[in-house]
Amino acid sequence: MPHRFMTLREIRRAAKTMLPPGPWAFGAGGAETETTRRRNRRALKRLAIRQRVLRDVRHIDISTTFLGLELPTPFAIAPMGGLVLFHPEGDLEMVRGASPSRNLAFVSGVTGWSVEDLAQAARGPLIYQLYWSGPRSWCQDLLARVEASGYHAVCLTVDVQTYSRRERDVELRFDPQRARAIAPNEQPPEFDYQTRLTWDDVAWLKSILSVPLGLKGILTPEDARLAVEVGAEIIWVSNHGGRQLDSTLATIDALPDIVAAVEGKAQIVIDGGFRRGTDIIKALALGANLVAMGRPMLWGLAADGAAGVHRTIELFRDELETNLALCGQTSVRRLEPNLVRPVEY
Repeated sequence: MPHRFMTLREIRRAAKTMLPPGPWAFGAGGAETETTRRRNRRALKRLAIRQRVLRDVRHIDISTTFLGLELPTPFAIAPMGGLVLFHPEGDLEMVRGASPSRNLAFVSGVTGWSVEDLAQAARGPLIYQLYWSGPRSWCQDLLARVEASGYHAVCLTVDVQTYSRRERDVELRFDPQRARAIAPNEQPPEFDYQTRLTWDDVAWLKSILSVPLGLKGILTPEDARLAVEVGAEIIWVSNHGGRQLDSTLATIDALPDIVAAVEGKAQIVIDGGFRRGTDIIKALALGANLVAMGRPMLWGLAADGAAGVHRTIELFRDELETNLALCGQTSVRRLEPNLVRPVEY
């Protein structure tokens, strides 16, 4: 029996058809002029893959290792808030969609369900993305629950010092915070607590965790070095999908300098505009260990719940395997920077 969806574009179209204007704008949009959101895509398109031929590509390996975890793919589901706006069971259904393939999923710090409920629903590995939204006592209690539930790491998001102006939402008079009234999880006490965070807070966070610590929202080599110095094991190159600071760097443009600064002392995750298997190849070649994807997985959730998420993962797997073979590569673990080259068109 043929699959309901045969391409990623079909899934996106189905999601747009099914969603009301407000949730669609919230999921698809960015901050202010959306320059950063568009720049992410333009920067990826500006990189060409160098094609090698006459190589034995009968066996393609897209598995990888991340933080000691053996993963089936080098891509993961990015953390996203407000998932109840896209499916009645939101975050639960998202981790269910990752479960058949045991793909890594990042759980949002503003999840609509408890960290315990999500851990119970998942059959694959989970990592928790922290929004530090309360005093240290609140943070410590939450992270104790995260660790007890079996999450493999915690990534603190550091680029939401304050909430950006997302003009698609503003023009529609759409308040994404309505998701809090729908989902059952208790909400953080003080979301603007993050305005006061400094590197001293990161050092404290590192001191209380028994699982690896990551920082999400790094865009400069200076901050990458500071993150390594404070003990971060994950450096997450992210501009929040173009949803926070407008007119900042595309993540793929920021990646090479950050890789050089980290010097292999931490694992590197990247997100921002990744829409096809070829995009994943480019990031891995330039030094990322893992690519996190948000919007494509979100459209899968909206289009067909867990089945739509699972189908999105399958299509990315197919694209990645096909395009690795076509460029003469047999393993995602052996991609090198000379595989890609900037072009003018």
